[in-house]
Amino acid sequence: MRVAVIGASGRMGKNLITAIHDASDVTLGAAILKPGSSLVGADAGEIAGLGKLGIAAVESLADCVNDFDVLIDFTTPSLTLENAAFCAKHKKAIVVGTTGLNDEEKAALNECAQQSPMVFAPNMSVGLNLTLKLLATAAQILGDDYDVEIVEAHHRHKVDSPSGTALRMGEVVAEALGRDLKECAVYGREGQIGARTQKEIGFETIRAGDVVGEHSVWFATEGERIEIVHKASSRMTFAKGAVRAASWLEGKSSGMYDMQDVLNLK
Repeated sequence: MRVAVIGASGRMGKNLITAIHDASDVTLGAAILKPGSSLVGADAGEIAGLGKLGIAAVESLADCVNDFDVLIDFTTPSLTLENAAFCAKHKKAIVVGTTGLNDEEKAALNECAQQSPMVFAPNMSVGLNLTLKLLATAAQILGDDYDVEIVEAHHRHKVDSPSGTALRMGEVVAEALGRDLKECAVYGREGQIGARTQKEIGFETIRAGDVVGEHSVWFATEGERIEIVHKASSRMTFAKGAVRAASWLEGKSSGMYDMQDVLNLK
């Protein structure tokens, strides 16, 4: 599989190029930068600090449409939708790790996935996706007797809150408990709010420094508390998961998939 990376000069883009270079079952097909970037034409390997790889960075998907089979996208919601539409039109697979999409944008992504295969997940980490499986199991066993609180922390530059991963955790727990997250979620608390309700799922957000990503889900009742925690110390964990998803897409039919499919956790 020939993989294209968009946003190749960013922190995530460089990690993705490195992860592709280190993988045995995929190759780097293209590296895309922002239009007008001073790095257009530079070797993608040198951008990532690997030395020359023989792939010159370009400024649009149209410039490399014949050079890749699957695109990995960790950009912004609006740009991701444009890239997904391009991949659908040209029958290219796509891995989407972009967060902060609203319901309408997710629906648009799903439409694109009906024309070409897509893996869409708010977190590509293998460990985190195993954590989601553990959360579903815990919620099913513990039931409504345990209060659920989700605490997440990320670096100061993250623009969406709560994180897409925290929201996915909430969705998994709510589904296991037979609840609708849109109805039971509580985002932050302040003032004289009274006692928590039995079925609410609380979210607390921390933004500080260079935290890559930390998530903790509390199941608490009288006399005990269970915490299921995932901490990422490097963006490489997300990059490796995305590359694994890209490789998994080879030969897949059109449709929307997630990391639970990739890891055979369903």
